[in-house]
Amino acid sequence: MNLKVEKNKDMEETSAKEIAEIYKNQRTFFASQETKSIDFRLQQLKKLKKAILQYEDKVNKALWEDLHKSKEEAFLTETSLLIEELNYHIKSLKKWSQPKKVGTPLQIKPSGSKIYFEPLGIGLIIAPWNYPFQLTINPLIGAISAGCCAVLKPSPDTPNVARVIKEMISEFFPSEYISVVQGGKEANQELFKFPFDVMFFTGSPGVGKTVMKAAAEHLSRVVLELGGKSPCIVDKAANLKIAGKRIAWGKIINAGQTCIAPDYLLVHKDIKKDLLAEISKSFEEMLGDNIANSNHYGRIVNPNAMNRLMKYLDGDIYYGGKVNLEEKYIAPTILNNVKPEDEIMQEEIFGPILPVMEFEEIEQALSYINKNEKPLALYYFGKDNGADQVLRETSSGGACINDTLLHVANHKLPFGGVGNSGMGKYHGKESFLAFTHERGVVNSTTKLDIPLKYPPYKFFGLIKKIVG
Repeated sequence: MNLKVEKNKDMEETSAKEIAEIYKNQRTFFASQETKSIDFRLQQLKKLKKAILQYEDKVNKALWEDLHKSKEEAFLTETSLLIEELNYHIKSLKKWSQPKKVGTPLQIKPSGSKIYFEPLGIGLIIAPWNYPFQLTINPLIGAISAGCCAVLKPSPDTPNVARVIKEMISEFFPSEYISVVQGGKEANQELFKFPFDVMFFTGSPGVGKTVMKAAAEHLSRVVLELGGKSPCIVDKAANLKIAGKRIAWGKIINAGQTCIAPDYLLVHKDIKKDLLAEISKSFEEMLGDNIANSNHYGRIVNPNAMNRLMKYLDGDIYYGGKVNLEEKYIAPTILNNVKPEDEIMQEEIFGPILPVMEFEEIEQALSYINKNEKPLALYYFGKDNGADQVLRETSSGGACINDTLLHVANHKLPFGGVGNSGMGKYHGKESFLAFTHERGVVNSTTKLDIPLKYPPYKFFGLIKKIVG
């Protein structure tokens, strides 16, 4: 049985005329040079922090309505990450934005060399529905910090959060500086008509390709934060109790609708039985015996996602598998004895279903991972020597050893994908750089004019010696 899919008739649609006006006004405002002032940027970062704190209750309510996300989870995975990111930018912006002196080759001395950090211009930020507040506002912090204007496009799949974002941004910022566009694919297509200086997209690889094609038309810089099938390896020497708890936690956050959730489990055959028991026990320790009634377990975002996920529930269910169509509820589920050719292993799951495959030697697990697209995240549970081998012989956007998800919470680490899981990175200073052009400048003195560079190159032999 499939859920009926209905279009959200209450969702506001920004018209093509309004989008054109927004873009025109932001171009004019950016040309005024006002956003380039460091004092201005700091004021806006502090204003955004005030806005988030003032709107926290409304955001929490909207997240509950759209995703059944508890206020505790909302704080941990949305609001707190933004506040920490803002604090870091406010503290560090003056240092980041200072021109950076670099070395100058002997053959062009006595000139001096510096890197100047200038804003790219107008940024387009297209956000997903799974962390709809955090993943809309987090890139905005980088845009403000860099001195850019920004157009935000929240996901229509979480309409309540989208409306709160629009209300918050409209109250605190003029539209010629930061503006919100609402709507679905049609709004995206209108936005793609304009030559934004940077397009920042978070979502699926499929839609990421569409964004990249649109950016190519304007030669816009593009940052793509995508996803993929992030593996979780549990080796023979792992602490199974800790591994079970941390894997279960990584899978139930936002009901598994997390781009860096453990997508599938590769476990040593000798410990599989004990590990699966620990994961199952951890589900119930965190969410209770009746998980459907837990206030700390989310719901699937919409009927489309429900219909897609339910087709995976025909396998060997070790744990879970319960579904409530009306509530858009799927219990945390473990699928045992999964094979590489199974349908669930062909695309990112993006839900609370954990397929399990086993291995005898770690090389088997690494070989499987390396045959597939590079994932956004990789998780390994085991000893340090095993972790060293896994990191050395695989590639992923980010990784955790003996944990899941936590690397996204450190704003001093770059966050981003590689290959099919994305390009470009952000968080902390990387967010500032994502919206910044690093401009190389050579400053030459007029008090001295060394003739080495001029024709007829009388000192060519000397130049070759210097360069060589």
